[in-house]
Amino acid sequence: MQHPAVQGLQLHPVPTAYRLSVGALAYRQRRRRDKKEISYHAVYHHYRKWSRDGSLERVFQQSILSIREQIDTHHLNLDGSHAPAKKGGEAVAYQGRKKAKTSNVLPITDANGFILATTGIVAGNHNDAFELKDNLRAAFKFIKRLGIAIAGSYFNADAAFDSKAARWTCFNHKLLPNIVENIRSRKKPKRGRKRLFNPDIYKLRFTSERTFAWIDKFRALLVRFDRKAAHFMGAHYIVFALINLRHLLAEQ
Repeated sequence: MQHPAVQGLQLHPVPTAYRLSVGALAYRQRRRRDKKEISYHAVYHHYRKWSRDGSLERVFQQSILSIREQIDTHHLNLDGSHAPAKKGGEAVAYQGRKKAKTSNVLPITDANGFILATTGIVAGNHNDAFELKDNLRAAFKFIKRLGIAIAGSYFNADAAFDSKAARWTCFNHKLLPNIVENIRSRKKPKRGRKRLFNPDIYKLRFTSERTFAWIDKFRALLVRFDRKAAHFMGAHYIVFALINLRHLLAEQ
């Protein structure tokens, strides 16, 4: 990848993503008289700049293109991840289930756990199906623009995403919605034809849980301290790119 954002990230890729103490990093560099000192102000300045202008999003896109041959779209998986927001900020609201103010992000993974698309930051007070139709439509178009064929793929999601709009969006993009039916407190089965659901395919959704475990290793995403949604989303793009390129990075 020759994007200038990637070249800039080579300065401190791991400390920035893992939210290691940048101050401690700068202190160690002061003691190295043979190397030029890099201020933590410069690190955060460029990080915020690349988050706002879309550079980090393009890094994420290039990570997908770099592993295009390894992507398996037999089934796609959707799930959400709430991060408690300690300092408040944009797209932050109280989530009763978490008993804290949170932000939610919904990535879409393939059968191998690679992250192919994601929604923006959603306030924690909204349910998972909030604006799901628009988010799915944008995510599917994003994947198609990268030249990845998803027609005929199963789309796995839990009962929180069960809605007529979500199923029709999948059909319109030629995907098979494999979504657990939400009974919505009904005491009797719903009348009419049963909805399409393959439990064997749904069990393969574990790959997305494994990807979320990798995401939770990054402290910047496990607990949100960024007030701006764009800055918090920029950290997600860095982590998503690292996860997609994990095999390529391991070989070096």
